[in-house]
Amino acid sequence: MDIGLLWQPFRYFKNMGQAVVYRVSWIVNLTMRLDKFLKVSRLIKRRTVANEACDAGRISVNGKVAKASLSVKEGDIIEIGFGNKNVKVEVLDVQETVKKDVAKELYRYL
Repeated sequence: MDIGLLWQPFRYFKNMGQAVVYRVSWIVNLTMRLDKFLKVSRLIKRRTVANEACDAGRISVNGKVAKASLSVKEGDIIEIGFGNKNVKVEVLDVQETVKKDVAKELYRYL
């Protein structure tokens, strides 16, 4: 998950003088490495297996063969080749950790 800072100015008046004060807002970009997402969502059981599948070219994101380090975000389409069958899912949510029963809510089959 990438976290960035956004400085947003707001003004206040003090003793007839104008001053600019900055406040900090946290901007959270919900992204995650592809191999970690596959493990957290339980599409692939172990992260090392997800790495190997990426290295073998069996996983594509948005129609392009993907490396394990690719950042995945909401709306991405992941296609996984499991031997004879291909699984195509859309990423609905990205979270660092989830319980087993909630993991199915991170994606939807297409």
